[in-house]
Amino acid sequence: MIDTAGSSGARLGVMLVDDQRLARTGFALMLRKAADIDVVAAAASGLEAIDILEQRTRDRLPLPDVALMDVRMPVMDGIEATRRIAGRYPSVKILILTTYDEDDYAFGAIAAGASGFLLKDVRTPQLITAIHAVAQGDAILTPRITRQVIERGVPRALPADRRERIRELFDSLSPREAAIARLIADGLSNAEIAERLVLQQPSVRRNVSRILAKLHLRDRVQIAVEWYRAGL
Repeated sequence: MIDTAGSSGARLGVMLVDDQRLARTGFALMLRKAADIDVVAAAASGLEAIDILEQRTRDRLPLPDVALMDVRMPVMDGIEATRRIAGRYPSVKILILTTYDEDDYAFGAIAAGASGFLLKDVRTPQLITAIHAVAQGDAILTPRITRQVIERGVPRALPADRRERIRELFDSLSPREAAIARLIADGLSNAEIAERLVLQQPSVRRNVSRILAKLHLRDRVQIAVEWYRAGL
């Protein structure tokens, strides 16, 4: 069930991080229905997940593209694991698994660097779609959840000079890039942005990539966070 060889080509590698063995097995079975996704690793705690990433790095094995991360675990919880993985292994996108869609722990994990969160009762098609979206740089957050995540998990108070520097970075964006950044901050997906602005999705993705490069940010969740911090 676990393919330790890693992903290759266009295939996506996923690491399952959950202290419940049945949960890991269940998600692995769900992902077997995706022709282009391999479960490349499984861990029972955040610390074990980091150990696995370190070992794969030493062995020169591909890192997972996406980690499905439980939020409440012994030894090291999902928030701390997310913070460390986002800092050390930014190519690994993290999807938080939680029981409630208004879980403060999940909000904290988003602020720590996760790309979104899913309820644990997610259905297989939605899980597979979410993994593909996150691997491509999208975020799995509804507009309502995006605003709650940022307002509850991110301190808005910043020194005036820091806030001004953030605003200057946003001012460097083109009008179209600024419009897309605003919609990202509102929680819209690439597909929704494309529909709203009457653009093709590849065009939206290219613009998002340029925004990230200009703002020196890791992913679109950070765009929303910095937009909020700038008071825009």
